[in-house]
Amino acid sequence: MFEAFRKIMSELVDGGKPPARYDARDFRLAAAALLVHAASIDGSIAEVERERLHGVIKQHFKLDDEGTDELIAQATVADENAVDLYRFTTQLNRTLDGVERARIVEMMWQVVYADGVVTEFEDNLIWRAADLLHVSREERIALKGQVAAQYDNRDQSAS
Repeated sequence: MFEAFRKIMSELVDGGKPPARYDARDFRLAAAALLVHAASIDGSIAEVERERLHGVIKQHFKLDDEGTDELIAQATVADENAVDLYRFTTQLNRTLDGVERARIVEMMWQVVYADGVVTEFEDNLIWRAADLLHVSREERIALKGQVAAQYDNRDQSAS
């Protein structure tokens, strides 16, 4: 009986949609929104970028496929509604330490390198995000080099 009442109330309040799994204050949503933004800033998300985005988020946050898909969907909406990066980076600065913030920058590089091309828009976005996350220029460049080397090694082993 209680379940029937809850279902009726849910339909009245939010159209019957289940509550979002990731709260707006969840640092994972802020991080995923930055990653979605990185994947889409060049105007399109290539399938390889979409797969890498999914893989990076799933692995880093230890989610299953359903949880990862839901986080990406919510992050996409958050990114579309955002005016700038500050909303996300401020939340990450309050929640994460320097090592974890640098890991977010590394994840951004992994997403943009997925298609083998880093555009000036992607490079500029990561520069701005790293600056807002208080990740030094030197560390940002070192992370870029590490990720680039990983992708170069993959390309050479595939040949």
